Amino acid sequence: MNIHTLIPDIYARVTKKDNWFTEDISADLSQQISRRLQVHFNEDGRKPHLRLSGLGPMCPCALWYSIHHPEMAEPLPAPAVIKYSYGHVLEALAISLAKAAGHTVTGEQDELVVDGVVGHRDCVIDGCIVDIKSTSSIGFNKFKDKSLAQNDSFGYLDQLDGYLVGSLSDPLVSNKEHAYILAIDKTLGKMVLYEHRVREMHIRLRIEQYRSIIEQDKPPLCKCGTVGHGAAGNIKLDTRASYSAWKHCCFPNLRTFLYAEGPLYLTKVVRVPDVPEVDKNGKLIYN
Repeated sequence: MNIHTLIPDIYARVTKKDNWFTEDISADLSQQISRRLQVHFNEDGRKPHLRLSGLGPMCPCALWYSIHHPEMAEPLPAPAVIKYSYGHVLEALAISLAKAAGHTVTGEQDELVVDGVVGHRDCVIDGCIVDIKSTSSIGFNKFKDKSLAQNDSFGYLDQLDGYLVGSLSDPLVSNKEHAYILAIDKTLGKMVLYEHRVREMHIRLRIEQYRSIIEQDKPPLCKCGTVGHGAAGNIKLDTRASYSAWKHCCFPNLRTFLYAEGPLYLTKVVRVPDVPEVDKNGKLIYN
């Protein structure tokens, strides 16, 4: 079958009431969900190291701390840990649906190595590298309108580059030029297939650059993005930097204010917002 018919075939499959969800499919899906959630919720005990999934744009200071001082990472709050588990469940479901729709799925979670950096791809569908991403309805639009390359804040395409370059000699992978993201709107259940042309030199240079940062004796200068917030002159972390677990290492005086739509991280406070403030451990600060 052809990778480009994957989503129409899945849609056609799930809308038929012909008892297609068999015991075998159910058992395979249950096993895959269980395995992924064990990895998600449990510590692996391994020393931090550079991985193919972590080759997206990253502040060099945050990168250095992520390897040398992982204990200084900002802990994820419980709701976020639960929220991120949804992606593992949807990933397993998407793979099961692809199989049920008649597509060939191989190479699930195979280990890959690019210039000494290890990673694990999601799967190979119809001879193509496929990475599965769950996203919000707003984030889904970047895959649907093909604008991801212009706004790839979390390095999804860098991750794809690593997986495909690491699979260039793999006979399971027949398409050596393109890799795909199967994006799933976790609110509405919609799917879209995003095609990406591999950038081999780009990812090899990124690995070389990140290695040179990690090998330094001291953390390099922070290059987190910041933007203005409001007319008073406050400055906040941009979206990508706000998700960094090491933002407090980059900005020791960072202040966090709790707005209804989520936390706001201010690197410069000219006017104190009229909302609660918390410290880096999430405890309320009473002024």
